[in-house]
Amino acid sequence: MDDTILSLKTKLWEKEREIAVLKKKLDQSEKGNSLLTELLEKVTNLSPLKSNTTLNNDDIMRYSRQLLLPELGVKGQVAISNISVLVVGCGGLPVAQYLAAAGIGRLGLLDYDVVELSNLHRQVLHTELTQGQPKALSAAQAISRLNSMVQCVPYHLQLSRENATQLIQQYDIVADCSDNVPTRYLVNDACVLTAKPLVSASALRMEGQLTVYNYRGGPCYRCLYPAPPPPETITNCSDGGVLGVVPGIMGCLQALEVLKIASGQRSSFEKQLLMFDGQEGRFRSIRLRPKQAECVCRRLILLTKEQRVSVQEYKAVLDSSTPHLLIDVRPKVEVDICHLPTSIHIPLSSLENKKAEHITLLKDTISDLKQKMDNKSQVPVFVVCKLGNDSQKAVQLLEKMSGLEIEQIAVKDVIGGLMAWAKRIDPTFPQY
Repeated sequence: MDDTILSLKTKLWEKEREIAVLKKKLDQSEKGNSLLTELLEKVTNLSPLKSNTTLNNDDIMRYSRQLLLPELGVKGQVAISNISVLVVGCGGLPVAQYLAAAGIGRLGLLDYDVVELSNLHRQVLHTELTQGQPKALSAAQAISRLNSMVQCVPYHLQLSRENATQLIQQYDIVADCSDNVPTRYLVNDACVLTAKPLVSASALRMEGQLTVYNYRGGPCYRCLYPAPPPPETITNCSDGGVLGVVPGIMGCLQALEVLKIASGQRSSFEKQLLMFDGQEGRFRSIRLRPKQAECVCRRLILLTKEQRVSVQEYKAVLDSSTPHLLIDVRPKVEVDICHLPTSIHIPLSSLENKKAEHITLLKDTISDLKQKMDNKSQVPVFVVCKLGNDSQKAVQLLEKMSGLEIEQIAVKDVIGGLMAWAKRIDPTFPQY
């Protein structure tokens, strides 16, 4: 009889313990869902990062060990604090926590999956207590506990052609930690269109790879792999397995390259592929072929034929002295390298954000031209960039503004941009 009572008491105690654990998980889940809802309301249009020019005493204490490095110093640390990075995939590659620990200004954390028990042997950002939670939220909570000064923005959503470009253009650098081929192509294409460096890493079984795409003249993912491989040839961690420490190694190297780029240093793998063999404990680098002129990412077509002119056609306009406006929409760093003397500089980002000073410049310039033309017709406006991709997007933006924010204009982009100008019109024009 005593043994029966003892047995029942033991079972009751075990059930009470199970109930306590479930209540704790439920409470965390409810809090997490509330926080997720609050955070997701803020992800569409992020406000600019507050620009830091100095370090305070807390910064100096926290980052003192890396501040001592001559390669980084105060200047590099300040640069890191002003950089935003989008991490695509909050799984086994521990890039997010090392970026946060180093003081990155803003971290976007994107993942559509939820935390599962089978993740935990390699995805050390998550814990048993966050099972069932969205990985993006679980990662944001862990990062906030590590460094509360870093802005964490979780995205519990599926990356798609509709949202990829809009999302990626809000960040300075993208770290691709995804585990599937379609996402890699999608992220790559959006980075090319928005001119963002892409630091990509992957791990499978006991092997890993790392490279930097679309950076300092290096190739993009499609330059190397123009078309996806057949689905039956693709293996992922679920099918092929992975030793948990291998993605950890590759994620640390990935974070290192992001930090080097963020602090103004050159990446070691902008034109090379690093391969890691965990079984043999060996690394080797392979030089990648250069950016391909015929890469599909370099042949973006957003406009009709009527909305575009060749460099030869624009040269004829220039030679005829026809009143017109030429807008260069490249970033300032590229305009400083080279530009056509007849152009005015209005970055694509300023058109997208309708930056007041540049919109005023645009209005005044168009108004002056209109007067010179005796107000008889629309002002011809031509848009140029490096390769003819950003200029097409700028044409679309300007057409929406025509007659609303600015006077009526007839706007066209210059096909192939300044690199086509250098090849077909002026061979002395710098190519970069």
